[in-house]
Amino acid sequence: MEMTGQSFSRHFVATLLLQMITPSSEQFTVNGIEGPILAPLGGKVELSCQLSPPQTAEHMEIRWFRNHYKRPVHLYKDGKDFYGETISNYVEWTELLTDAIGEGKVTLRIFSVNADDDGTYHCFFKDGDFYEEAITEVKVTATSLETQILVHPPNTKGLLVECNSGGWFPQPQMEWRDSREEIIPPSSKSHSQDTDKLFNMKMTLLIQSTHGNVTCYLRNPVTGQEEKISIVLSNKLFLWNTVWKLILGLILALPLTFTMASSIALHHRLQSCSCNALPPWLVGILIFLTSFSMIVSLIFYLHYRKRVPISDPHFELDVMWLEDMTVILCVLMVFITMIISSAYFRLRVKLHVH
Repeated sequence: MEMTGQSFSRHFVATLLLQMITPSSEQFTVNGIEGPILAPLGGKVELSCQLSPPQTAEHMEIRWFRNHYKRPVHLYKDGKDFYGETISNYVEWTELLTDAIGEGKVTLRIFSVNADDDGTYHCFFKDGDFYEEAITEVKVTATSLETQILVHPPNTKGLLVECNSGGWFPQPQMEWRDSREEIIPPSSKSHSQDTDKLFNMKMTLLIQSTHGNVTCYLRNPVTGQEEKISIVLSNKLFLWNTVWKLILGLILALPLTFTMASSIALHHRLQSCSCNALPPWLVGILIFLTSFSMIVSLIFYLHYRKRVPISDPHFELDVMWLEDMTVILCVLMVFITMIISSAYFRLRVKLHVH
């Protein structure tokens, strides 16, 4: 009887330990979709996950969440959807498809996809004290259909071409290409995001000589979808720099013509004079060279000092101001030169008469 009692006690303890060690619920793994899922902006996306081995999940807690476990995108427990803890933004934009829940498969459907939906999603199954999860990555994509090239009026710096494109996600690759499809370094490149977190791209190119045609090229890094727009640049657009230099040349020719004509006329009148003063023609040349040096120095100072960068919205205004100020200063210096020349030659004439 003692041996029988000891055997019974040992069997009872072993059974109790076995029950304590054995989990109360069947173990499983969760399989999600491998690789990122592409979700077009404004469309819908479906994220599925499956228990392995297949088994019913009707009695389990199923939680879809992003970065925070306690802030689910969608929550299913006690056999129904539970919205008490769900993020408010997702309440009306998600539904859980449970047609195959008896086999352990559920699908989260997200409507009206926006940029905020980009990222990772956790599919979490909990049965009693046991739980497992699978992680799925969603990549939201949007490609702009409104790309345009703007050609600004030519100026002394060259021809400024600007490419604008909005409504991209994620941020696209953007570059200029010439007629041979070779990349042209941009003068400036910038981007911003609107209230929907879509990227608005801007790129400029300052051209000093003709490139034939230039192409603004954009590419979505996720889908590989490309958008491009080209423009043909006529040689006539690059004539302004030549015209502007010609105008300055004509302005600078005025004091030379006036000074030399006056000095030659005075030289003929003073031929009979035996005075030791400098010849009028030499004085005229000195006056012109002094005036010319001052004008050139001013032009170089204005054009090569630190100015507004091309990326600045005020770049064109700054260039226009520079052109206007250069012409105004040149005209002013011409008049000053002519006044000084006239005063000097008249004084020489009066001294010669007396």
